[in-house]
Amino acid sequence: MTIRTRLIALVLSVMLPAFLASALAVWFVYTEQKLAQDKGIAEAARALALLVDNEIEASETLLRGLAASPLLSQGDIPAFYEHARRVAPTPDTTIVLSSLDGRQLLNTRLPFGRTVKSVNSRLMELRRRAGNDAVVVSDLFIAQVSNRHDFVVQVPVVIDGAVRYHLGRGMSASLMQPLLKGQGLPANWVAAVIDRQGTVVARTADGERFVGQKMNGSLAEKIARHPESGTNDGYTLDGRQVKAFYYRAPESQWTVILSVPTTELRRPAVQAALLLTALMAIILTSAIILARHYASQTVGAVQRLQEHAARLGRGEAVPPAASGLMELDAVQNELVSASNRIRQNQTELKKKVAEAIESTERAQRALLQAQKLEALGRLTGGVAHDFNNVLQTLTTSLHLIRIERQPERILQRVDLCEKAIARATALVGQMRSFGRVNNVALETFDPGAAVSGMMPMAESAMPSNIRLKQEIASPIWPVTADPTQLELALLNLLMNARDAMPAGGDIVVRVKNDAHDAVRLGLPAGDYVCIEVTDCGSGMSPEVMQNALDPFFTTKPVDKGTGLGLPQAYGFAAQAGGILTLESALGAGTTVRIHLPRETRRSVPALPAARSSAGRPDVSGTLLLVEDDELVRHSMAPLLAEAGFNVMLAGDGDEAWAMIRSGAAIDAILSDIVMPGTMNGVALARHVRAHYPAIAVLLVTGYSDEASDIDDIRLLPKPYQVSTVIDILAAAIAERRAAALSA
Repeated sequence: MTIRTRLIALVLSVMLPAFLASALAVWFVYTEQKLAQDKGIAEAARALALLVDNEIEASETLLRGLAASPLLSQGDIPAFYEHARRVAPTPDTTIVLSSLDGRQLLNTRLPFGRTVKSVNSRLMELRRRAGNDAVVVSDLFIAQVSNRHDFVVQVPVVIDGAVRYHLGRGMSASLMQPLLKGQGLPANWVAAVIDRQGTVVARTADGERFVGQKMNGSLAEKIARHPESGTNDGYTLDGRQVKAFYYRAPESQWTVILSVPTTELRRPAVQAALLLTALMAIILTSAIILARHYASQTVGAVQRLQEHAARLGRGEAVPPAASGLMELDAVQNELVSASNRIRQNQTELKKKVAEAIESTERAQRALLQAQKLEALGRLTGGVAHDFNNVLQTLTTSLHLIRIERQPERILQRVDLCEKAIARATALVGQMRSFGRVNNVALETFDPGAAVSGMMPMAESAMPSNIRLKQEIASPIWPVTADPTQLELALLNLLMNARDAMPAGGDIVVRVKNDAHDAVRLGLPAGDYVCIEVTDCGSGMSPEVMQNALDPFFTTKPVDKGTGLGLPQAYGFAAQAGGILTLESALGAGTTVRIHLPRETRRSVPALPAARSSAGRPDVSGTLLLVEDDELVRHSMAPLLAEAGFNVMLAGDGDEAWAMIRSGAAIDAILSDIVMPGTMNGVALARHVRAHYPAIAVLLVTGYSDEASDIDDIRLLPKPYQVSTVIDILAAAIAERRAAALSA
């Protein structure tokens, strides 16, 4: 505990008991004041009840005077009727003479001779209980003549020592309202009079609304249990929280209720408590402020010492300081000395750490260089080997063509060159697919048919001890992808499976629809087509599986693989919006699954009929060849011209667009995609399609990150067959000419 805390605790130990004593005093005053207040309000309720009885007694006095009239003893009822009408001239009151069985003999609200036929059963019940010679005050009822809330004060009429009639004065309940309102009660207090049944006779607030309503709730239950007097905490008929004080009038047996809002009852005591609390809070706060002031002066030196210790912990310099206290100055001097020693040690440590970091960085750079050399070795050992074989084949074949004298042998050498080029194209396709840039041939097709169509070629590449089986479900959902890349990916998987089975066995290719595994595989929800290749080979260890999808990683000898087979298949799956997964274990074979998303927006197009060379449209028209590579441009131009085109040349998109805008009559455009300048092949195609829709466009590319999504524009990958280009261009020109003629 700090010195400051001890001083504050000392102040609190003195002030808090005093505060508690004051709180007890406030509670005592609050309780006594509340009792006195309750007693005063209860007395007010009793006084109101007596006033109600006084009002009833006034009616009783009037009735007794009428009952003593000699007209009644003489039996002159008509004369008595006229006399009674003069006593009760207003509609608010009436004089009723009844027989002992309750039948009315006269009613001043009605002409003489007419009376109310029914008997007030509740009044007769009260009369039966009280006796014929008693004064009876009825409960509230609805008068049949006036159709309003009335009550009756009834006295006996004694003639010759015997009760002959009962004389009553009927009065409207509204006559009780002035009695309550004339007492000058606070506006938020509610005074009410209820009869024996709990029916409201009069009420200071909203009397017209609540007169005649039955009282219910806790107050009604309390009055039923303790009818004479008492209190109750509850709610008024209009929902206000009050404390009700009630008292039963002894003569009328009616109950007067005086309801006071709970907040008003608590206000005086609460105000006193708040005042005392505020005073105690001010005193206590002042005492704490003074205690903190003196504590700050006392512990200032200790806090400075603590701050210097913290500076020492952070490795900062600790300055000398004098506090005037010998003990604290001794500690301060030790802190300064320790600070100097620590800073010297930190300087030496930083120097050693810097040397260690430099040594670690050198080791990391060496490791990184070794990793680069390893990757370079894989690249040069695999890819370079295959490219060297292709180049060697081309070099040898071209040399033989130069020295060959027999034409038929020259054609054989040309065929060999084309096979070598196809092999190089496949290798480039592998690398390009892995890099996710080869998306120039997207088609919507049936993957089951595509897999089934390439099985014969794959079977021819299998040794005799390996059986290739296929299980293709029907029907199979269509997908949108590059079918060539699918065939290449499947071929890579089959070759890997073949190489993993030197002892032979079965390779099973399955194609099926999959609508359940998307979430498990981390794919967007939807339907997928699963292409699965399973072998019974040696399998892969966890270490090999971890690196199996890395480019150029292979466990085969240098001359047996490039390490691009699985990465190419993985790149193809990702490029198509799907995923490739591996499942393998040593000695248990390997299963590779490619999930491709189902195509729902487009259907599989019908296969076109094969076109023979004799069925090719006439080759004619002006063709604009746009190619930035001069060798390609000047090698293609003569072939296209020989086929029948009038060839115009452009070195880039900007030059081609200028030629088109100049008004040259052009029927078709053959353009590369990747070119220098401000306009590549795709941009050129968009401009042509927007401004010159009659011109056919064919785009070719060997590498492009930007594929054309423009309708009616074909894409061909390099290298391509010249005959294919001629067929496409000739067909496109013929279609546009036919459309122009029909228009």
